[in-house]
Formats: sequence, structure tokens, C-alpha cells
Amino acid sequence: MAQSKPFDMDDLTKRMKGAVATLKHEFAGLRTGRASVSLLEPVHVDAYGSAMPLNQVATVNAPEPRLLTVQVWDRGLAIAVDKAIRSAGLGLNPQVDGQLLRIPIPPLTEDRRKELSKIAAKYSEAARVAVRNIRRDGMEHLKALEKEHQISEDEHKKKHDLVQKATDAHVKEIDDALAAKEKEIMQV
Repeated sequence: MAQSKPFDMDDLTKRMKGAVATLKHEFAGLRTGRASVSLLEPVHVDAYGSAMPLNQVATVNAPEPRLLTVQVWDRGLAIAVDKAIRSAGLGLNPQVDGQLLRIPIPPLTEDRRKELSKIAAKYSEAARVAVRNIRRDGMEHLKALEKEHQISEDEHKKKHDLVQKATDAHVKEIDDALAAKEKEIMQV
């Protein structure tokens, strides 16, 4: 029987941090009534025969709290960018002015705020599940190492506690991020 690779706590921690970072990135794309350039990240434009991310055909800025501007580099793509933003399901209506698109960010309705809170909760639950799966992988690895007599029962217990502490810390970070995002969403 092949020996298992040594236990790597740093790898587990790095993977847990990755789950939290992914969650924060997803939160950045949730519209909260304030202009944010990350709001337009999911938008893809039909340009030059393929679907390209908006940031590869234009510069996006947030000059005011309730306004985004999109400076299209190629004048011929302004209409395509306008169409892509309107059809992205973000509820935004750009105003085209040559190569510049002004996108006013409308205030959120109460129903939309509740819907966004549910989406945020769903994202955070997925992150918690990812962290727990990483924890499970670590625990199974520790069991295998003990079974193969590569680590002692005491060492298994110590590392088990380390994995649990890391899991608890990352789940708390996810919960804190969710609470902050929900507060941001519900602010009028």
C-alpha cells in the first residue's frame, strides 16, 4: 500500500481562504444601489466575432455613487455594449453619448433588496459548504495517516483541533461578510 502524502495545514488554510475570496468576489457583483465597477463584470459584448468581457472593449468607472460610465474604445462597439448591458438582466438602462455610456443606478425596491439578501445568503451557504468539504478532506487525510502509522493518535488529535479551528475561523469570516453585505443591501 502506498503511503499517503504528509498532512499540509497550509494547503487546507489556503483552500479555505480561496472559498472566502470567491464569496467576496460574488458579493461584489451583487447590486446594492451604489455604483460599483464590479457590477458590470458579468457583461459580455458581441465584438469582433466573439463574446468578449466588457473590460476588454471599454473602461468602466464609477464617478458618482449612483452613476457608472463606460468609455468604449471602438466607436463601432458603442451600440453592442449598450445592448449587452441592457440584456444582462441587471435592470440598467445606459444612455449612449458617442463612445461614452452613462448608466444611472436606480434605487432598489424593498422586494429587490430582499431578493438580493436571499442571493447573498445562498452564496455564503455555498462558501460554508466549500469550507466544510475542505475540512472533511483534511480529517479523512489525518485518519488515513494515523491508520498507516505515519502520525500518532495524539498528533492526529492536535491536527484535528487545528483543522477545526481554521474551519470555525473561516465560517465566522463568511458569516461576518454576509452580515455586512446584508446591511449594505438593506440600507436605504
